[in-house]
Amino acid sequence: MNIEANKIAGAVLSTLLVVMGLQMVAGIAFAPHKPAVPGYDLPSAEPTSAGGAAPAPAEDPPIVERLAKADVAKGEKATAACKACHSFEKGGPNKVGPHLFDVYGRNEGTVDGFGYSAAMKGRNDKTWDADGLDHFLKNPKAYVPGTAMSFAGISNPQTRADVVAYLNTLSDSPKPLPKP
Repeated sequence: MNIEANKIAGAVLSTLLVVMGLQMVAGIAFAPHKPAVPGYDLPSAEPTSAGGAAPAPAEDPPIVERLAKADVAKGEKATAACKACHSFEKGGPNKVGPHLFDVYGRNEGTVDGFGYSAAMKGRNDKTWDADGLDHFLKNPKAYVPGTAMSFAGISNPQTRADVVAYLNTLSDSPKPLPKP
C-alpha cells in the first residue's frame, strides 16, 4: 500500500508542477500591458486646423422647398413606426400618443382626452404648421424641451417633408401647404 500511495502522491505533485510551469510560460508569452497611469484612455477631440473652428453642419433646405417635392406615399410609408403609438384614422383612439388625424393646423397639445406632458400643454397657443411639424419631427425633445415623446426624430429632411405632406392629407379638408 505504501508504494501505491507514493505513486498517487507523485502523480499529483507532477501534475501540479506541469500546471505551474504552463502558467509561468503563459504569463511570459501573454503578459498584459500595464499602463504608466492606471485608468482608461478616452478619445480626445480632433484638433482644429489652423484655419479655425470646424465647419458648421449644413442647414436643411427650407421646408417650403422640400414640400414642393414631397411625396405623400413616401410620407405614409415613413410613418409606419409611428403607428405603434399614434392612430391616423378619423375618430381613431389616442394611444401612447394622441391621434394624428387633422393634426395639420390644429393647436399643439389640444387633443381632448389625451394626457400631455406639462411642456406640451403649455404650447396650446401654437399651431401645428409645416415649419413646426418639420422641427418637431427632426428632434421632438429639442422642439419641446420636457416632452414625454421618446421618438428620436427623423434626420432626413426630405423624409420629414414627405411626412408633413402626408399628415396634411389626414383631414376632411386639407389645408394648403406653403409654396416657395
